[in-house]
Amino acid sequence: MPLAHLDRPFDYLVPQALSADAVPGVRVKVRFAGQLVDGWLLERTERSDHPKLAYLDKVVSAVPVLAPEVARLARVVADRYAGSLADVLRLAVPPRHARAEKEAIAQALPADLTPTDPTPTDSPDPAASDPLSPAARADPAATVAAPPVPEPEGWHDYPAGPALLRALADGRSPRAVWSALPGEDWAARYATAVAATVAAGRGALVVVADGRDLDRLDVALTARLGAGRHVCLSSALGPARRYRAFLAARRGDAPVVIGTRAAMFAPVDRLGLVAIWDDGDDLHAEPRAPYPHAREVLLTRAQLAQAGALVGGYARTAEAQLLVETGWAREVVADRAVLRARTPAIVPTGDDPQLARDPGAATARLPSLAWTAAREALRADAPVLVQVPRRGYLPSVACADCRTPARCPHCAGPLALPSAGGSPACRWCARIAAAYACPRCGGRRLRASVTGARRTAEELGRAFPGVPVRTSGREEVLADVPGGAGLVIATPGAEPVTAGGYGAVLLLDTWALLTRADLRAGEEALRRWTAAAALARPASAGGRVVVVADGALAPVQALLRWDAGWFAARELAERRELGFPPAMRMASVTGLPAAVADLLAQARLPDGAELLGPVPADGERERMLVRVPRARAAAMAGALHAAAGVRSARKAAEPVRLQVDPLALF
Repeated sequence: MPLAHLDRPFDYLVPQALSADAVPGVRVKVRFAGQLVDGWLLERTERSDHPKLAYLDKVVSAVPVLAPEVARLARVVADRYAGSLADVLRLAVPPRHARAEKEAIAQALPADLTPTDPTPTDSPDPAASDPLSPAARADPAATVAAPPVPEPEGWHDYPAGPALLRALADGRSPRAVWSALPGEDWAARYATAVAATVAAGRGALVVVADGRDLDRLDVALTARLGAGRHVCLSSALGPARRYRAFLAARRGDAPVVIGTRAAMFAPVDRLGLVAIWDDGDDLHAEPRAPYPHAREVLLTRAQLAQAGALVGGYARTAEAQLLVETGWAREVVADRAVLRARTPAIVPTGDDPQLARDPGAATARLPSLAWTAAREALRADAPVLVQVPRRGYLPSVACADCRTPARCPHCAGPLALPSAGGSPACRWCARIAAAYACPRCGGRRLRASVTGARRTAEELGRAFPGVPVRTSGREEVLADVPGGAGLVIATPGAEPVTAGGYGAVLLLDTWALLTRADLRAGEEALRRWTAAAALARPASAGGRVVVVADGALAPVQALLRWDAGWFAARELAERRELGFPPAMRMASVTGLPAAVADLLAQARLPDGAELLGPVPADGERERMLVRVPRARAAAMAGALHAAAGVRSARKAAEPVRLQVDPLALF
């Protein structure tokens, strides 16, 4: 039950007729408070401490889709995030698709066998009763050859790389934080690490942020392991395909599971490695209760299963840096000589030498240095990537006379221009404001406050006539582009790859990332910049990156030096001094003021807990923050969950949202 005060197992008697099918991990129906509700069978025991029990009503399916290790993980994750086991299991196991399940059972069993043994038994053997288990399908005469131990090609560029592969191939459990070089084929490197794990007879689980990354990893693993050796899991597959893929993972059809956030709980037989790419991407954070982060779930799995862990990216989060500084993981970085050979020439436009040559560089959206870099790359028949933080045409406009931001007369939302000849429209209510007049000065002319990707493409198309211009963003994300001369205008995260790399990468409107009111603004800016800059050619091949920002800023310095570890250590030190995550643990409590006050009054928070706030949230709601040292995080989560249980037991009308270590604190 998702209610906090009912977050515990309940005992039921198993009728003799259902005994064979009622094995741990199956879906069941039970009577609860007079209603027939869904449940999971967690354990079979000989007796109960409760004198009077109801009977199990129905076994929905004889397939035990909830693996024991996943059930244990779900309980730990629920406790970590002050949530309920029911909510975590909803994330861990996809909804049942009956047709896909019947097909899976038919494939797993010979035609003359039924899914279960009709003979009742009081203590069924879960492995024998599981029609999808490897034991039920094993052929004593069949042998499967393990892939050979892979050569550490690519990993030779990192002094600790070959040792990481050797440890995985030997069946050990290394833990590493990897800072990838520019131009690195990260999917091939991950495939090599996975192959080393599989060669040792163990399984691997890799989580990426989006479908594009999943497609790249899918291709790399197929090339490395061969077809049919891994399973792809993603919520984008649709109900039937996703459930079919989940069942394939559950029955151990392949030793490797890869996927987006939906795969973080996927069952993997003999788990030997968990890996995540680009853990700073906010797509790794689950938007549904109890809001777990894929990185934290995978690290918990590594701890519980004594498996290896690999956290990789071009940038490095403060959380990954904490793993290094506490000794939980070892960093894998390239030496400076290799780094210099692989890095493009990266220059800012806001430092003193550039300002001396071009005084307008401090205010120009596209300074002369950026124009020159683009022109030279195009002359060399190389593509140019332009990263623009905002999508659309003019996503924000203001009065051309007094510079007052233009807002909707109906809902006060920001107005935007969809095209050169379009009328301003509200981004909140979508109403057209064709007759807009500035409430301050009466002016009717509008100017751009923020320039979007489509407007940038239009301007650059006029500046470089005859050059193909492509856009990649929310409406259409390009996976790759041709290698010849061309302009690619992309929003962060939508940059396509190109064969041979880009001749120039321009990072525009950097202020939009750096000035966000967010604890992670600098970290996020560097992550997005390095993801784009990594697509450029090395400096020896003419690759250039121009970042339109002041070179004295710490994120810009980290980009110029390509030193994600330095910036992450600096960021972690600042957060430790200020008492912010991950140096401390924080929980946000959001709801109507009376409801928030009620929950906090019920919570028996540990000694040393600090209450910060309240601060306004959306609408009439407010947010309070609870801060504790990391050593008392479990006590804080338990206290908040218990307080939520008190409120749910007395049927409190107003809900309160609990989030432990939320990505956004403000």
